[in-house]
Amino acid sequence: MNPYGEAAPLVDLAIFPEWILQEDENLLIINKPMHATEPVRMGCGVMTFDTVPEWGLDSQGKSQIGPTHGSVVVDSRGQIYTSSNLGIFVFSPDGMIVRRYLGSDYTGLHDMEMRNEDGHDYIYGARNKAGEGIKIEAATGAITLRLGIPSKEECGLEIPRWSPTAITVGPDGDIYLSDGYASNRIFRFGKDGQYRSHFGNKGNGTKEFNTAHGMTLDDRYSPPRLLICDRNHQPKGRLVHYGLDGTYIEEVISGLGMPTAVAIQGDYVSVPDLHGRLVILDKSNTIMSVLGFNSDPKTRGSFKVPQEQWKEGIFSGTHGSCWDAKGNLYVQDWNVSGRIMKLVRVSADK
Repeated sequence: MNPYGEAAPLVDLAIFPEWILQEDENLLIINKPMHATEPVRMGCGVMTFDTVPEWGLDSQGKSQIGPTHGSVVVDSRGQIYTSSNLGIFVFSPDGMIVRRYLGSDYTGLHDMEMRNEDGHDYIYGARNKAGEGIKIEAATGAITLRLGIPSKEECGLEIPRWSPTAITVGPDGDIYLSDGYASNRIFRFGKDGQYRSHFGNKGNGTKEFNTAHGMTLDDRYSPPRLLICDRNHQPKGRLVHYGLDGTYIEEVISGLGMPTAVAIQGDYVSVPDLHGRLVILDKSNTIMSVLGFNSDPKTRGSFKVPQEQWKEGIFSGTHGSCWDAKGNLYVQDWNVSGRIMKLVRVSADK
């Protein structure tokens, strides 16, 4: 009955799955949560995506992972791992936390890469503040390898400061660790953690790095090569290719702002730009799409954007990204409140 004594129409509550339902005598009040919002479509052509509002937030619409200055990766089961100042948080594809690895062994993972070895997933991580590379069994959190500063006897260098920013693994298991916040050299270790070689130096020359910030194995080529983000290289940041033996190959593209990381799926590579956008390139290095572009000079490239100032579909300090098997993207902002976003790939016929 309605307040006038008339029969009220039946309401299918299934159409309000996340809305707030309150009963007041005979009156059903349906209120949309203040934090709910609508998806935003971004990109173009084959690289068009819809945001997933509130993905990864708790039931109150709040971030639950702590400040983010790290990375995001996906395991062979489709679970999503993101690093924060508190540790590693593992999400299901629908944005629910399924487990977490907290404490001093897991903090400050500036970069991560997921690798399946003999049917088991492992996280390779670069910890800039702790000054080490690390290998973690993804299912349990067990630490199976640590990479510290090579000694002078091993590498011929005095290394007064060590601040790794990126890590990747070659086809033979060799581990490449970028000392991007310090010497800007790339160090190569065997799968057992023994130092093997290094290359690069700090500078703005063709074969130098000015913050070797991100890195991955580019297996779109034969033989595979390293794809490295030279974030602060002038005039406007660049990507470069190096051989696995440390031989310079080419400058891939420049003018990307402040490229922070690279993630590859098929012929495409996603490149977060710290200025608040994500660029997608194809194998010919043509820009296919730009996502989350932030035109506000007060918030782009800023760590200090609290959650109440986030805007759906607008990034602030884009720092990490990864693809899942369906071509969806997960993006992490460098952010004081801790921000991770899911972008769902839109099929070409929509």
